[in-house]
Amino acid sequence: MTNANLPTKRTAGIQEMVLTALFAALLLLMGFTPLGLIDLPFMRATTLHIPVLLASILLGPKRGAFLGGMFGAISLWKGTMAPNLVSFAFSPFVPLPGESHGSPWALVICFVPRILVGVVPWFVVKLLERLPINRGAAKTVGYAFAGAIGSAVNTVLVMGLIGLFLGDAYAAAQGIAQSAVTGFILTTVFANGIPEAIAAAVIAPPVCLGLNKAVSSIQIKKGS
Repeated sequence: MTNANLPTKRTAGIQEMVLTALFAALLLLMGFTPLGLIDLPFMRATTLHIPVLLASILLGPKRGAFLGGMFGAISLWKGTMAPNLVSFAFSPFVPLPGESHGSPWALVICFVPRILVGVVPWFVVKLLERLPINRGAAKTVGYAFAGAIGSAVNTVLVMGLIGLFLGDAYAAAQGIAQSAVTGFILTTVFANGIPEAIAAAVIAPPVCLGLNKAVSSIQIKKGS
């Protein structure tokens, strides 16, 4: 019985490795082209969270966290090598406004939210699969909700941690009063976060369902 299951386990492992490599390549492609990090006057908008949250849903939290770490590393590299107005929040090598040094909190802001983007969606899907509804509907709803939550995790945590740890520097960079930082951050969260969450919710179900179907078809052919 154990020996009979070995080919199936080996095939599944190879498929996971292939998908991980595919998502990693997609991250690199997006990260080093304008597709992944879009320069705005006040920050960089991103689409890099989408491959990470898709990987979390399909491959689980470990591989998702690994790809989230890649997302963070790309942000760190871009923030260091091509800094913009708020790159000090993503790279400790970029000086804070009016200072000659950066902040180690930049590493927390750069990596923690991105790693969690690769972890949280998987748990959202598993939780929603327990709902007493049609299994197909549960999957579709779960993927959409996981996409939206994964996107929100990135936006809310990044902006929240900037406000918590680097609020004064952020106010100086934006040319606003310190008392206005919270309102400015909330505006950014809603202005960027809602469209990003909607896009992720729309993209996640067809991509995940399609890849699941393709993987299942390959497994069936291998077993026949």
